[in-house]
Amino acid sequence: MTVQAVVSPLASAAAQRPKIIEAANAGGGNSADLFEHIRPSHPDFPQALEFGSTTSADVLVGTGSVSFDARLAGALGASHILVAGSDADRISVQQSLGQLVRIGRVPAGIAMLEGPASTSSALECEGEAISYVELGSVHKSETREPIVGPELFERNLIIQAREKNAHIVLPEGDDDRILQAAHQLLEQNVCRLTILGDPSAIAHRARELQLDLSGATLTDPNSGTQLEEFAQDFAELRKAKGVTLDEARETMKDISYYATMMVHKGLADGLVSGAAHTTAHTIRPSFQIIKTAPGASVVSSIFLMVMDGYLWAFGDCAVNPNPTSEQLAEIAAVSAKTAAQFGIDPKVAMLSYSTGTSGAGEDVEAVAAAVEKAKADNPDLQLDGPLQFDAAAVASVGKKKMPESDVAGKANVFIFPDLNSGNITYKAVQRTANALAVGPILQGLNKPVNDLSRGATVPDIVNTVAITAIQAG
Repeated sequence: MTVQAVVSPLASAAAQRPKIIEAANAGGGNSADLFEHIRPSHPDFPQALEFGSTTSADVLVGTGSVSFDARLAGALGASHILVAGSDADRISVQQSLGQLVRIGRVPAGIAMLEGPASTSSALECEGEAISYVELGSVHKSETREPIVGPELFERNLIIQAREKNAHIVLPEGDDDRILQAAHQLLEQNVCRLTILGDPSAIAHRARELQLDLSGATLTDPNSGTQLEEFAQDFAELRKAKGVTLDEARETMKDISYYATMMVHKGLADGLVSGAAHTTAHTIRPSFQIIKTAPGASVVSSIFLMVMDGYLWAFGDCAVNPNPTSEQLAEIAAVSAKTAAQFGIDPKVAMLSYSTGTSGAGEDVEAVAAAVEKAKADNPDLQLDGPLQFDAAAVASVGKKKMPESDVAGKANVFIFPDLNSGNITYKAVQRTANALAVGPILQGLNKPVNDLSRGATVPDIVNTVAITAIQAG
């Protein structure tokens, strides 16, 4: 069963939730009161979304906070209906409608608990005509495409990762955030985990933090026979570089090298590190051990930028300072493939300070050359440029500046010409648009290795491990 409608009790209807359920069920519906499953005083959106996604009810009586309920309806792909007690609540209804119109969440209709709904065929509000509906028929509302926001994206990410049953190694077992994230990952059955460090120290700290890590494998990289085995393998891999066995033994004592060798040898499917180490420390072993995927000449990254109604990919914002035109073309193609793994139908914009031929200069010409190569190498890929950001993202601007383009104004994968502009932009969007930034997601390696910011939060780590599990699958 799919939730067809979320109804918001307003004004005098707010105290009549049982009556709303009775009226909604009278037409053959199956209703549920959201307040029986979340805290009424401080409703938690992810908790409400989880209930709405798993309930057998087709109508949810929401919180009465119209913006909260509208977001929930959007995430569930359900209609949003306002419920008033009677015509006496008209002012309250109009105020709520105005709030929703201004945030772009126009409801599907208005229902009345008392008095005939036919007193008016519609209520006008800020240029929008909102029709009255029968409460007993809202269970027959048409479902819509869910509006992806941060909470829905994270929920879908966990579900997708769980299906892969991947085995991920976390080498930073002495960091509390890693242990807390591991607890959540195991609790949600997202993936299998190996955590590197002193097993007794990890277990002791987990007890102090009241965490359950019983489902993880705790491994001391400095004990047992694997260290010697890994050293011999590394010496063989790097013998052309003059690496001796003794040097390899010292190198394998580094947790990043040890964990990377686990992935190389198939003892784990992917690696996540960087909470307490630099990006270079995390990914340098990958270049030496895992190496690039067939056909790849460069390792790059994307960030998934998630906002209400928008799911974008930004690349490369973390690895390559000044990519060549050939590298830009390759980054564009591999970013499209990575984005597709996470639900984006890629339309790739290669960005510049100029759209089309409107400007000139070496930087624009470099992007134009990258566009030409990317199109030649990937003829089926929807890709265009050079494009300014507004021409890439805003339909009206794209139509005006590049009317013949299938990408202008519709882009969802944005390739920046250099690390400077990419890193600045992703952080600006993250902080000013309240966007969830997931990444960096590394791409171009033979097997998935992903880097964490040293300022990573526990949810950041959970998301990155889920991403890595999906890549591994």
